[in-house]
Amino acid sequence: MADAYIVGAVRTPVGKRGGGLSAVHPSDLGAHVLRSLLQRTAVEPEAIDDVIFGCVSQVGAQTFNIARTSWLAAGLPESVPATTVDRQCGSSLQALHFAAQGVMSGTADLIVAGGVEAMSQVPIWSPVTAGREAGLGDPFGGEGFRERYPSDPDQFRGAQMIAERWDLEREALERFALSSHQRAAAAWEAGHFDAEVAPLYGVERDEGFRADTTLEKMASLPALPDYDRLTAAVASQVSDGAAALLVASEAAVARQGIVPLARIVSLAVVGVDPVIMLTGPIPATGEVLRRAGLQLGDIDLFEVNEAFAPVVLAWLAETGADPESTNVNGGAIALGHPLGATGAKLVTSLVHELNRRQAQRGLVAICEGGGTANAMIVERA
Repeated sequence: MADAYIVGAVRTPVGKRGGGLSAVHPSDLGAHVLRSLLQRTAVEPEAIDDVIFGCVSQVGAQTFNIARTSWLAAGLPESVPATTVDRQCGSSLQALHFAAQGVMSGTADLIVAGGVEAMSQVPIWSPVTAGREAGLGDPFGGEGFRERYPSDPDQFRGAQMIAERWDLEREALERFALSSHQRAAAAWEAGHFDAEVAPLYGVERDEGFRADTTLEKMASLPALPDYDRLTAAVASQVSDGAAALLVASEAAVARQGIVPLARIVSLAVVGVDPVIMLTGPIPATGEVLRRAGLQLGDIDLFEVNEAFAPVVLAWLAETGADPESTNVNGGAIALGHPLGATGAKLVTSLVHELNRRQAQRGLVAICEGGGTANAMIVERA
């Protein structure tokens, strides 16, 4: 099987709900990272074999193949195809999986993988709500599905179930959330994100992290209805953003004269109980390590999406990974979670941090609505 290399990785700053990117059309968010990626790698756009984007809420401004409209909005060649995939919060990590598989199989040399989500304009759950209101049916309304799962999938319920199963009290969740904000603020202050972020429309930094937050402020927040261990402070933020990576074959690396950032080592995707749903990173981590022939101790850095604090704390408890090597520059609780872009964003941050530290390997894992999870291991090239 051929090697697949990440030769470029860029993201927008992540805007907060109603923030500096909230009025930017999602195709323009996508176009920005596509242009930035090609400028940074100096690859001719005509050489790209395909563009694969993740996007979760594919309705309204984000429908009709947002990957294709982003590419065209960037002024790039009409001859290059594009497609959009949905694996919920792991959509752009799945896009990267597909890109890697295309290169590894020898059927492509250069594929752009990324994702976009403009949650200020297209809120989470919009496709379900819009479909129901328009009389187009219910995605969970089938007889077989309702018989097996009588209630709508609910990620808040899943996060509460994880907190209860792993005996994670609210204070422990808030301490983890505080650390996310502190790490994000320290990373921005030290310039750790400068190499990966392409500012736009006057937004130069992620808008969600709060350098001045405290445990006392978090403790003052009301718990979510019916979920006594969860507050807004321990959940990921509603966000706007995009990210894109260029995956290349060894032949393309030589032909284009590109210096790779990382080599993709292994991929894994798993399914878990869709009711608790957010435990997927635990078995996904074991599977991606098994496929790579590696042990946990062979990994230097971990990125595990902070959909909710219980997700990462349960993952740490089950895997035994070092918290000091996990989400070292903060996570989605502080930096935001632009659904369809998050997987690509996490890998972008991971490969840049590996290079900054001159570390060898990193692992990314992300939980997804419906009870699936993606994982990937990369190593510095």
